[in-house]
Amino acid sequence: MASNLDTLVTVFGGSGFLGRNVVRALCRRDYRVRVAVRRPELAGYLQPSGKVGQVHTVQANVRYPASIEAALRDSQVVINLVGVLTEGGAQSFDAVQARGAETIAKAAAAAGAQLIHVSAIGADAESPSRYARAKAAGEAAVLAAVPSATIFRPSVMFGPEDQFTNRFAALARMSPVLPLIGSDTKMQPVYVGDVATAVADAVDGKAKAGATYELGGPEVLTMREIIEAILEIADRKPMLMPLPFGLARFKANFLQFAPGALKLTPDQVTLLARDNVVSDAAKAAGLTLEGLGITPDSLEAIAPQYLWRFRAAGQFQRKSA
Repeated sequence: MASNLDTLVTVFGGSGFLGRNVVRALCRRDYRVRVAVRRPELAGYLQPSGKVGQVHTVQANVRYPASIEAALRDSQVVINLVGVLTEGGAQSFDAVQARGAETIAKAAAAAGAQLIHVSAIGADAESPSRYARAKAAGEAAVLAAVPSATIFRPSVMFGPEDQFTNRFAALARMSPVLPLIGSDTKMQPVYVGDVATAVADAVDGKAKAGATYELGGPEVLTMREIIEAILEIADRKPMLMPLPFGLARFKANFLQFAPGALKLTPDQVTLLARDNVVSDAAKAAGLTLEGLGITPDSLEAIAPQYLWRFRAAGQFQRKSA
């Protein structure tokens, strides 16, 4: 009887936020994992995710088809997690999330490998956001090359290494005033570990081929409610200052060049103008975490495990009144 160790899974973008969680989930199920990244020498922290020799990193860049073909050679399953939140140099949304996805899909088709592609809720060819349009173009290219591919669209993800909850907690530590963009925009924050479990389940063959799943957490929250929950956990009390979208876009023209948590691009502001929740159609079709038999974890249950570091006196600080 064949074991999972007979299956080689190549993960493109495996060193990122979602990627490291997917690699851990696959290692727990005893798959052999090849992680394809631009800088394999910087991905050594993935090795302890599995047994000795279970995780192997190789160099690949989605802008160079030959490197993609070499990286997935002899793989039975290919997972594409590659994406960028902001553009920089040659790493544009179209280059990475549209043409890059197409390159990986065509190589997977040529190799006869199963393909799992991670996109995002909000992917829409008609969206005013270039990020969302590129995600939609990537999905279309994937299904054109591999009609049996499984696509996952997570909502905004949270977890210990995220650029979402950690960013707002860091800003609250730096400033007595926290700008609030899209205070009424609805989101369905999903724990990165649950998304990784869904991807691993798809490798196990538990997801429908050719289907698009939408992955959200157990609660639909407004942006204001999410920020308030983060501040409650971090025990920080900055004043929340609602920022109209027009003013936010103007500020983003300058903040797109800022470092770290201060960075904000006009395209990110555009994304915040639309709700980011699981659709009724996906729920009706069972194309959700619950449809895969996964009970999603809430922000309230997970975030205290890592946001405590933003409290003034650390993990055991008593909550102020």
